[in-house]
Amino acid sequence: MGAAVQQKDAGGGRRRGRRRSRARPMAEINVTPFVDVMLVLLIIFMVAAPLMTVGVPVELPKTAAGALPGEEEEPLTVTMTAGGGIQIQTTAVAREDLVARLRAIAAERTSDRVYLRADGAIAYSDVMQVMGALNAGGFANVGLVTDTGGPSLDGQPAAAQPAPQGE
Repeated sequence: MGAAVQQKDAGGGRRRGRRRSRARPMAEINVTPFVDVMLVLLIIFMVAAPLMTVGVPVELPKTAAGALPGEEEEPLTVTMTAGGGIQIQTTAVAREDLVARLRAIAAERTSDRVYLRADGAIAYSDVMQVMGALNAGGFANVGLVTDTGGPSLDGQPAAAQPAPQGE
């Protein structure tokens, strides 16, 4: 009988230790349910988002009005040749007359886009002077035209691309 009493005392001591550990508040946040809810919401929104963009089918009325104008103007091209000549489209222009001609053209056009084609042998400073003249002439949207298939800076050969048609 004495042995049975000792076991009760030994078990009772363990219970008291467990009660103390249960009385302490848990200091960790369990984020697993939060992550589960977020993943379910993500899947719901990924499935529902494309369904919300479907338009409502309507029969549009017929009118005599034309479509909005697109880029119907032929883009203006300024070319600098290796000999130092400047051409607007196919017309040769002297350097001194360039800004005046560009201002006259800009007054007639709706777009301020111009394409600048310059020979690769021309000095960078000359190209920049013509770009300044384009800006002074009223063309702020300048695009530089190049050919494809040139050398790349990463040492890799450029991909072979078909030559542009019409040039």
